[in-house]
Amino acid sequence: MTEARTQERPVVGFIGLGDQGLPMATAIAEAGFPLHVWARRPASLDGLGKVPHQRHDTLGELAAACDIICLCVRTDDDVLELAGQLLDGLRPGTVVVNHGTGLPGNAVRLTELCAKGDVAVLDAPVSGGRPAAQERRLTTMVGGPQPAAERCTPVFQSFSRHVVHLGEAGAGQTAKLFNNALLMMNQAAIREIVELAVELQLDPGRLVEVLKLGSAASAALSLLNTMVRPDNVAHLSGVEALDMELFDQAMREAGVDSTAVTERGLAGAHGLTQLLHRLNA
Repeated sequence: MTEARTQERPVVGFIGLGDQGLPMATAIAEAGFPLHVWARRPASLDGLGKVPHQRHDTLGELAAACDIICLCVRTDDDVLELAGQLLDGLRPGTVVVNHGTGLPGNAVRLTELCAKGDVAVLDAPVSGGRPAAQERRLTTMVGGPQPAAERCTPVFQSFSRHVVHLGEAGAGQTAKLFNNALLMMNQAAIREIVELAVELQLDPGRLVEVLKLGSAASAALSLLNTMVRPDNVAHLSGVEALDMELFDQAMREAGVDSTAVTERGLAGAHGLTQLLHRLNA
């Protein structure tokens, strides 16, 4: 039985059911959009449980069935590889969405690749992590053509509290890289304050808790000992450092000197483990 395609309920394909992608795909299906999925490891699809969805054995089958295809995979290389394999099966007018964090320049390259098949592209990275995805309060930062963004907004709203269209191809990725850089710069500032507190023999843990309640409150503060924990801080520190390397590369490709921001952000990333240790000593 062929599913009816409508502007209000387009058929949505999803690739990348990882830590963040799984709750996003679940939200899409539970919002009433027909959900189609494919995975390199079919066992990873089992996380969808009883959520309504249709599985495909090949990328070609998935491409032919969908109006919108969302990619939530690790790297730009993964995105470009998948898009290249999908392209022959995509119908003109389909929209390919990259929800991963990557380079603005690669968003432009993906747009150019897909334009050959009359397929639109959006870069739509998300912020908030797995907890926000599960609670359907992600922030989605969108770059790409306005008509495609408007068409996909109802899908994005299924897992987002905020959906913001920022401009043409690459604008969403630029905003996400700025978001990540500022978070890490804030972490560097928090660490400096905490070190001063230790010198003055103040309890840094209690200090941070009260700072969360005052005008100094920030996401960087609220994540400490909640999403950033002793059991995952080393991993997150490494991920943040990679994000800052992406930021630096994006700025260099744009001809922008971001040395001061990059160094400050890396200080926040590399100092995250020590900061959490101070708070839990």
